[in-house]
Amino acid sequence: MLDVSEDEFTKLVGEALDALPQEYVKRLLQNVAVTWEEEPSEEQRETLKLRGNQTLFGLYEGLPLTDRYNGVTKITPDKITIFKGPITAHSHDRIELKDQIKRTVWHEMAHYFGLDHNDIHKLEN
Repeated sequence: MLDVSEDEFTKLVGEALDALPQEYVKRLLQNVAVTWEEEPSEEQRETLKLRGNQTLFGLYEGLPLTDRYNGVTKITPDKITIFKGPITAHSHDRIELKDQIKRTVWHEMAHYFGLDHNDIHKLEN
């Protein structure tokens, strides 16, 4: 596991957000909180039915744009959480860490835009 400070991890998440195509982010990304936590919560693990050996690099919680319709109002913002512990455990060096954070942020943003895992994997390949 890489030893990464909270400040450094926050900076890397910010850089990953800045690397996204800004024309889409500024125009379409609204009311979405992007944050990070050390690990997925027990509630998140239970909701996703994760087994003990399974974990997450990131999680999108909200209503994807493709599922919204005119007139929908939401009280709380959508939320994207990046999980530091699993990502640093998976990464062997700072370059791999930065790349994994960038891929995870992009992956979770893709869920916000309504893409499912099959669509995301097609685009990644």
